[in-house]
Amino acid sequence: MIIYGTALLSICLLLGLTIGRMLGNLAGVDADIGGVGISMLLLILSCDYLQRTGRMKPPTEAGIAFWGSIYIPIVVAMAASQNVLAALQGGAVALLAGTLTVGASFALVGFFVKAGNSNSPANG
Repeated sequence: MIIYGTALLSICLLLGLTIGRMLGNLAGVDADIGGVGISMLLLILSCDYLQRTGRMKPPTEAGIAFWGSIYIPIVVAMAASQNVLAALQGGAVALLAGTLTVGASFALVGFFVKAGNSNSPANG
């Protein structure tokens, strides 16, 4: 049923945020480190497991798809805006690190596109 998909998403989110908080405490900061990303990985792994074992029913998938299309982008946007605010308050080093990371990510997109095209069966 749809409620099972919602429950699975909620469990993954709560676990991810808890693990992110624990990672923050281990790193000595009072913040969530990667909680939303961990939640997404847990959701992907649990959905994959349920599909491989035949336990993922279409209504359950519908519940996950519904909340995934609405809730996760909102949480990611909120986390991104918090990161930008923290970087602005953190000074030049935080801004430089963020700028370099975004630049490296943009540069790697082209590399991965070329690598993917050269390894595809159509070009092979």
